[in-house]
Amino acid sequence: MDMSSDSSSNKRYVSTVKLFIRQPSTSPGQGQNGLAVKTAASSRNGTQSAFVTGDGSPSPDNLRRTDPPRFTEPLQDCWVDEGSDIRLRGIITGCPPISVSWLHNGETLRFGKPLFDGSEARLVVRECLPEDAGAYTCVAKNRVGKTSSSAAVCVRDFETICGVQNTTSHTSPPLDTCIMESRGSTSPVSPVNNLSVFRQSSSPTSPTTPSQEGPQRVTPKKRACSGTAPVQFEDPPSHVEARLGETTRLTCVFTGSAPVASCWIRNKDLVVDGPDWWVESSDRSSTLVIAKPGPEHTGLYTVVVRDRKSSAQHALTLSVLERPQPPASCPLVSLLSIAPLCLVLSWSGPCYDGGSAVLGYVVEVSQRGEAKPEAWRELTDQCRSTSYKVRSGIEPRGVYRFRVRAYNAVGLSEPSEESQLINMEPKVEPLPLTYEKVTIDSTHKVTDHYNVLEKLGVGKFGQVFKLTHKETGRVCAGKFYKGRRAKEREAARKEIELMNLLHHPKLVQCLGAYDLKPEMVMVMEFIAGGELFERIVDDGFEHTEPASVRYMQQIVEGVGYMHQQSIIHLDLKPENIVCVDHTGTRIKIIDFGLASKLDPATPLKVMHGTPEFVAPEVIGYEPVGFATDMWSIGVICYILLSGESPFQGNSEEETLALVTRAQWEFDEESFEEITDQAKDFISSLLNKEPRRRMSCEEALVHSWIAEPISADPSTTKCLSKEKMKKYLAKQKWKKTGKALLALKRMALLSKSDGPGFLTSPTEDSPLSPEAEQALQSLEVKLQEAPSFSLTLTDQTVPVGSTARLSCHLTGYPDPEAVWFRGEEPVEECSRVQIVYEEDGLCTLVLTKVVSQDSGVYTCKATNNQGEALCSAKLIVKN
Repeated sequence: MDMSSDSSSNKRYVSTVKLFIRQPSTSPGQGQNGLAVKTAASSRNGTQSAFVTGDGSPSPDNLRRTDPPRFTEPLQDCWVDEGSDIRLRGIITGCPPISVSWLHNGETLRFGKPLFDGSEARLVVRECLPEDAGAYTCVAKNRVGKTSSSAAVCVRDFETICGVQNTTSHTSPPLDTCIMESRGSTSPVSPVNNLSVFRQSSSPTSPTTPSQEGPQRVTPKKRACSGTAPVQFEDPPSHVEARLGETTRLTCVFTGSAPVASCWIRNKDLVVDGPDWWVESSDRSSTLVIAKPGPEHTGLYTVVVRDRKSSAQHALTLSVLERPQPPASCPLVSLLSIAPLCLVLSWSGPCYDGGSAVLGYVVEVSQRGEAKPEAWRELTDQCRSTSYKVRSGIEPRGVYRFRVRAYNAVGLSEPSEESQLINMEPKVEPLPLTYEKVTIDSTHKVTDHYNVLEKLGVGKFGQVFKLTHKETGRVCAGKFYKGRRAKEREAARKEIELMNLLHHPKLVQCLGAYDLKPEMVMVMEFIAGGELFERIVDDGFEHTEPASVRYMQQIVEGVGYMHQQSIIHLDLKPENIVCVDHTGTRIKIIDFGLASKLDPATPLKVMHGTPEFVAPEVIGYEPVGFATDMWSIGVICYILLSGESPFQGNSEEETLALVTRAQWEFDEESFEEITDQAKDFISSLLNKEPRRRMSCEEALVHSWIAEPISADPSTTKCLSKEKMKKYLAKQKWKKTGKALLALKRMALLSKSDGPGFLTSPTEDSPLSPEAEQALQSLEVKLQEAPSFSLTLTDQTVPVGSTARLSCHLTGYPDPEAVWFRGEEPVEECSRVQIVYEEDGLCTLVLTKVVSQDSGVYTCKATNNQGEALCSAKLIVKN
């Protein structure tokens, strides 16, 4: 240490304090009852963690799982001699696990031996040197929050020790003993970089007389920590709905200890302010403003908040409401009667409701010959279901088309696809169908013989279009195969060959085939009635058990004929059961793309089908047979009677697992009105063992089929259609990309329904990696140099009274405070008290003041971001 020749600058001072090192009651690594205590080995950078289970130490049972770390016994300042050991100790509570790290003068500790047993944090620096002096900080952190405690350590070198060995202490005077000297400096002393010493005056009335006693240090005052609650949200929203294109504000209000910083996360990315969205924050709330929300903004949002002591996060879902999609299908028309005129329209609801429930439908009609758009007119705008009975607005012998729009709280959808032309002329019975063997025409295109009209459907194989024969005008359906690869063309040829063997009234017929590269087309009879299950939910049809018997009988008859030809369908499902017309109950089986002909000498194994209807042996890749189709018939019958699927899971994997285990049961509510014969029919088909399932011949003689139930309307009860409608809606969702939006919204809403969807992090619900990363940015965002939100004011007080000088400090990390009278620091003593409250209010209290206490008092606030000063004059009058 360089010393000048000036005697005043060569003075050294020393202040002595007592440092008590308490002997631990048990040896390290062992609890009081001999239980092993697991502690992590100290690391080079001073970070440790521990989980203590011995008696007398913190454990998960003794602490709340949401407690942030807190120092019940903070570190204590100390002076030590060069060559001796520095020993610092603090007691920490909080929910485990707690990690502890040490800093020296704001830098990571690179020396010493840190120890932590879960509650007591200790630091030992052996044989210390003068450069080991400074500010030591112990930082404790767990999943809930973080805290720290600091202490100032002064090391007296040998020369200083020898220079003050014979000094004696005097009784401290009332106030002047609390006035500090900073070794001749003319500016306030930094509480970290310069350990100040104070002067003990030999005269109690002379505050300016230099002292000959040893120096004592000034301890910067730290903000109190009362253990108040961590940052918490106040009734935050769990779900917010926004209208398309209208500015939306997502606001969360919270309580915390200022300063407070917050940020928002969406899809694992931090929200960055821009023209589309930005964050508005204060110490009490955080708001994410979305200028023009669209469907891409729908999803899960997380707000992360950090105050000076703790952190918390809350998640909420945002649904952007828009107009619904058009109804998923064109209206199906069922003509009930010509006189009086009455027909029923039915359709499927939209695949995506726009984020808001569909409130109703608008039904529109157009008469043939009215080609202008304005020719469409409204039949009703008050339809509340997916069917409508038309009793007026149309005329006999007219030809009409119908379409439907859906509407929700936001607005009206685009129209659905138009229905087929409906002729109100009296119906003429079609000629009986004649069966012909089809040969594939390789010299003509389908367009040489047929006009290609509107598209009827799309599948994995290709597309189906409506056709009319150019000479006869006969309406047909054309199945256009992709057919660009040899394998695909071979599969198409196989289907055509199989259909030449399937001439039966309950099976759709092949009328022609064309193979002229690059196009391959199969012409089939046109079936106008629509899917069976769609017809069942029409308001114009009564859904009863006797009617279901007639449908199932026809299905079994058609599949039975296939089995007689040694052909199995392998893709029986409701979509492949269609009605012949709009009024009757006749059905046909369609789509033989996966059908196969069995060879007794070669077992057949397949890995295709629809999970909900496929048999267990298909999933297990075991030989398939006629019984494989019988399982699918059992599933169809179950859904037909109950409106529910016996094996439908929340995912395809879950569905396949349920089928593999053949786990199913009759839902008590859904089958309350169903006869025991029907239940036995289903049970005889849904048997995991194929050999125990009924065959088609056995099914046709089963009592439920062979002994028809009375169809008397007075005794037959109508079955509920509500569950069937819900089942059909799910199937529609699966067929559209918009289903992802609907299912995502349902999943998010189901999460937000549960308690604790939003909480401060706990051991069971830790912060996500994105939130942890956000907290690091918030820690930087919180950094702020000290400032005074409330400054000192001049005061005049009488002798003998108490003077209070108060100011309010802000800044992060928490500023440390040192008080001065003039240029000399003030230390607490019997007549002087410094109160630094947790809210930042710092007060210098002088009791029994005397005239010598008059002067200019200054509070200096310091942290690693800077410093600030605030002064006021105190006058003591006699």
